[in-house]
Amino acid sequence: MDTKLNIFRPSATTESAAQGTVTAKSSASDWGLLLIRLTFGLLMAGHGAQKLFGIFGGKGLTETGKGFAALGFHPGKLFALICGLSEFLGGLGLALGLLTPLAAAAIIGVMINAMATVTGTHGLWETDGGIEYNVCIAVVALAVAAIGPGRLAVDRFFRWGTGGWPEAALALGLGGIAAAITLSI
Repeated sequence: MDTKLNIFRPSATTESAAQGTVTAKSSASDWGLLLIRLTFGLLMAGHGAQKLFGIFGGKGLTETGKGFAALGFHPGKLFALICGLSEFLGGLGLALGLLTPLAAAAIIGVMINAMATVTGTHGLWETDGGIEYNVCIAVVALAVAAIGPGRLAVDRFFRWGTGGWPEAALALGLGGIAAAITLSI
């Protein structure tokens, strides 16, 4: 009998009275993380789809590539593809809770590049074209890597599915390295 577990865990009756209903598989924090991951991840994937496929009001790969070339990225279309894929696949990864540290790294790398090439010279606030929005996106991605995607995620089956300092360091480190390489080319 698992009496040790019962000592530290309130009975189902106690939990029901306190929280309304009891599920052994998920908690409010798991559902909260799912809400953050789905909203944030799907919007990031949509942002990438604008660049890649020209949907949701986006310009598509060719026009986005011209914009990247104007920023000094050559060949512009290749860098637009890398950026679009990073946002699209990173966003889907975060939404699904799949390879969360790598998905977060992809988003972080793109945001570092955006800050270094587009928004960094405009100060902090987005109303002036500043880095505010990019910082928020990067921090949310980093926080999800640190916290972990929760139980309602594909990663729950893997060691990195619980998040932690190593996962956060991996996301920030890989994102930073990818951004540094991109900016140095």
